[in-house]
Amino acid sequence: MGKQKQQVISRFFAPKPKASDSQPPSTTVRLSPTPPTPKIAATVSFSPAKRKLLSAHLTSTPKRPKLSPHTNNPIPSLHRKFLDKLLEPFAESPKPFSDISNHNKKYTPLEQQVVDLKNKHPDVLLMIEVGYKYRFFGQDAEIAARVLGIYAHVDHNFMTASVPTFRLNVHVRRLVSEGYKVGVVKQTETAAIKAHGDNKAGPFCRGLSALYTKATLEAAEDIGGKEEGCGGESNYLCCVVEKNICAENADLRGIESGFDVKIGFVAMEISTGDVVYGEFNDGYMRSGLEAVVLSLAPAELLLASPLSKQTEKLLAAYAGPASNVRVERASRDCFSDGGALAEVMSLYENMGECKLADHDEQLMQVTESVNHKVAIEAIMNMPDLAVQALALTARHLKQFGFDRFLCLGASFRPFSSNMEMKISANTLQQLEVLRNNSDGTESSSLLNIMNNTLTIYGSRLLRHWVTHPLCDRNMISARLDAVSEIAESMGSYRASYTVDELDEEADVTIVQPDFYHLLSTVLTILGRSPDIQRGITRIFHQTASASEFIAVIQALLFSGKQLQRLEIEEENNEGVRTKAVQSVLLRKLILTASSSSVVGNAAKLLSTLNKEAAKQGNLPNLFVVSNGRFPEVAKAQKAVQLATEQLDSLINLYRKQLGMRNLEFVSVSGTTHLIELPLEVKVPLNWVKVNSTKKMIRYHPAEVLTALDQLSLANEELMVVCQAAWSSFLRDFERYYSEFQAAVQALATLDCLHSLATLLKNKNYIRPVFVDDDEPVQIRICSGRHPVLETILQENFVPNDTNLHADGEYCQIVTGPNMGGKSCYIRQVALLAMMAQHHQQNCMF
Repeated sequence: MGKQKQQVISRFFAPKPKASDSQPPSTTVRLSPTPPTPKIAATVSFSPAKRKLLSAHLTSTPKRPKLSPHTNNPIPSLHRKFLDKLLEPFAESPKPFSDISNHNKKYTPLEQQVVDLKNKHPDVLLMIEVGYKYRFFGQDAEIAARVLGIYAHVDHNFMTASVPTFRLNVHVRRLVSEGYKVGVVKQTETAAIKAHGDNKAGPFCRGLSALYTKATLEAAEDIGGKEEGCGGESNYLCCVVEKNICAENADLRGIESGFDVKIGFVAMEISTGDVVYGEFNDGYMRSGLEAVVLSLAPAELLLASPLSKQTEKLLAAYAGPASNVRVERASRDCFSDGGALAEVMSLYENMGECKLADHDEQLMQVTESVNHKVAIEAIMNMPDLAVQALALTARHLKQFGFDRFLCLGASFRPFSSNMEMKISANTLQQLEVLRNNSDGTESSSLLNIMNNTLTIYGSRLLRHWVTHPLCDRNMISARLDAVSEIAESMGSYRASYTVDELDEEADVTIVQPDFYHLLSTVLTILGRSPDIQRGITRIFHQTASASEFIAVIQALLFSGKQLQRLEIEEENNEGVRTKAVQSVLLRKLILTASSSSVVGNAAKLLSTLNKEAAKQGNLPNLFVVSNGRFPEVAKAQKAVQLATEQLDSLINLYRKQLGMRNLEFVSVSGTTHLIELPLEVKVPLNWVKVNSTKKMIRYHPAEVLTALDQLSLANEELMVVCQAAWSSFLRDFERYYSEFQAAVQALATLDCLHSLATLLKNKNYIRPVFVDDDEPVQIRICSGRHPVLETILQENFVPNDTNLHADGEYCQIVTGPNMGGKSCYIRQVALLAMMAQHHQQNCMF
């Protein structure tokens, strides 16, 4: 007789359909005629998608979909939910968690904690630490079961699901990637502290310890810095503020030009410290806002109500259901009459009240004063709408604990400046600068072709370079000089030769190959290291682990020491200074990344920590307490040592008491300090029997239990003291943050220049020549090649020439058959002009 089939049970415990003749055959599982078997609890043989589909079949007939009032066609439910959430000016406040269930139900102490937490944070998906698991309750459990593919069931009054604590990082990232705001609720007391406190009989005290969204995930504690999933991408939080342009505001020129709104925005990459702001007039199609969104690709949108329908429509198209872009709304009514600027300035006043008490307090205050002055000057120069967006963003970040980031860790820059080109959204799309028009990925885009960077932070900077070509002659020349020198050091720029083949011509400049070898070695090793740009920002936010701190500072120390070997400026025997590196930009970048201050401070920070303890996550032994450093840690360590010695000394008492000179403490299955005796040995009545074998019995004497309790309490106090010392140590890092951030930015720029030089070598590109200001505008391209199609077609691409002159042939009419390459030729000229203002062109002048 065949094996009995198991009945499938929905993970949401959908009610079983009643047996009837009209029941669809798809919902009936036939059982073979065998004797009764034990009841089956659950089966996990189907994927989450199939279980979800089966659960839908087992429930009652679904309701008819809502019809569109305009077309009478059904609206997809996912799309309708998204539009309702995005387009409603003010959504209804979420229903209190306690109202979901019957008020007459009696909650357990844990469930009462859950109800209170959920009422405090109604818009947050809570993961609550219970023992060795994180549990979900109510609707959160249903969401977690659907997204994570885990099992949900009814426990007492609520639906519940759980995941193990060591998988917290994985599950939080999966929930955040689906667009949820996830909160982690941890136990705020340990078992040992609870046993000696006033809450002995009650449940563990719990509180919200962290909030995670897409924009804050990489900077957050415990979860960020793993570089899984979206770890290397930019995760901007973009706040958009809008103001109508009215005739009574005397902005008639804006209306006559086709502009109907003025838009201000602030975009923050919290994990890197980058703050981008801007304000501009925009037309009905919102092309300016579209260019901002396409260039920055924000992971979260914070919309300041009210917004016009056209702006809502554009943002709804960007943050569609498939994008998983999270959208929140905020009101800016309170920011009238300068209220936004006052709120931002209050942040700096509050930060100024915080004082540090150590031997470097004066230096720390000077550093903070300089940082505050620079940040305040940047804010004062920001447009009004951008300041409103900044104030809303600061208020939003306060719930995540990142509001101080604006005062000390932010690096403000305008979205567009007079030194850079302004590229419209249509240009970015038609030229396929960031993504191709086939499947919307970066494959076969201009950025993908040009990107040869070795580090994550270098790749992020190159994206900005590609979307913001330079238009300042001096800056372009400095960048071209740097790329040319790196390419020359490779040994194959404009000519391929070896040292033996060189003649003695006076005009030949030989660049030592050691420069390229050392630079490429440093960048390669940094590429294998963690993302140090996000790492130093996480250290500033006090969310970095000890092992991450060691890895980041070691990477900075290594790169600084290696670049110091270049000896940028050295003096020969005749007292004449010679330059090992000719490019002014390269010398500046190398000196910034390898300054004696960066190297010295990095070495100083590493000398205070135990590297092996950091790698093992051993916080009690992390700090080097010699020379009077960390006195609180030293005192707590001494208390643990005394408690351990007192516990170990008890063995002498039991040797005399039992008359056994060789008696020793034993440890079995994690239980320490056991007295193991034969069955016939009699012991005092206050000794506690722990376990036994056929021949031996293991005891815990009363004095040992007391001493173990004291040791456990001392260890808990040591952990608390070490955690406080670690937090203080990270706070002191503020004084080094600015120079370390500058060093990382210099390394990212070196990586971008190295990437462009590699592109120049691999594609045989040349340096463009720019005409003087007094000469007519002209474009002259000889044997130009489309950068993307050339890579796709390999050797089948035919080069093209272009000659345009302001005083001569300044216009061309391109004709030809369909699919003859007309649009390809036009796009080629545009791409080559953009690339020339980055670094080089793939053509002959």
